[in-house]
Amino acid sequence: MMIFDFITQDEIDALPDDDPQQAFAQFVRICQRSLSERAKQIDSQDWEELNDARHGFMNVVIAAAKKYGIEPFLSLEVPKLKNFGSEDHREFRADLDHYMTQLVLDNSSRAKRDSVMISSDLKDSIRTYIYHLRKLIEEAKDLDEAKRQMLLQRLGEFERELDKKRLSLLAVTLLAITLAGAPGAIWSSADAANKLLANILRTVGEAKIADDASRRLAPAEPPMAITGPRSKTAEPSRDMADDIPF
Repeated sequence: MMIFDFITQDEIDALPDDDPQQAFAQFVRICQRSLSERAKQIDSQDWEELNDARHGFMNVVIAAAKKYGIEPFLSLEVPKLKNFGSEDHREFRADLDHYMTQLVLDNSSRAKRDSVMISSDLKDSIRTYIYHLRKLIEEAKDLDEAKRQMLLQRLGEFERELDKKRLSLLAVTLLAITLAGAPGAIWSSADAANKLLANILRTVGEAKIADDASRRLAPAEPPMAITGPRSKTAEPSRDMADDIPF
């Protein structure tokens, strides 16, 4: 089996460009699913075809590891097909599962470091600030339509992030950068806009400090080292108006 028996070109194009470990993990998950589906289609007595599929899986995974620089699979060699058997497949899958387990757990830890748990009450406050920022953007008279739509889109993306269990700090950063780059003259009140943004950042910052403290996780904690395998094979309510800084 060749690479496109395991993964499509569209799936390859969708792999992340900036995180080799994440790209490799997604590649492996897709290929594992394809191998499982292929194995179900193969007659239980056709050991040769099943062995070919398993060998192909090992071949493309090691090739991907070489592309992304993923040790220890980067240093592995694919056995000749005539020398490949079910035991080789079992050992390779065990080593791959060992690596993937560490990677999944590390990604979970990194995701928590790069996000924050925010209470429902604080989310409501942030949505209030967003509502008033949106009104300022919609009513800005000197703002060209393309820029207005881009700012509104960014607000919408940020608001959707609030619906998730944890708020991504990257989403907060993108919002701050986008709004900070908007010309001050476009706002009906530059002071009001700055205060609204400052309130969002303050709320998120205080929540992050509390979140890290509750989990005893240092914000700057480095990611864990991944070891090798075991073997070498809506509009807000009016009662929140007091929170608005104008």
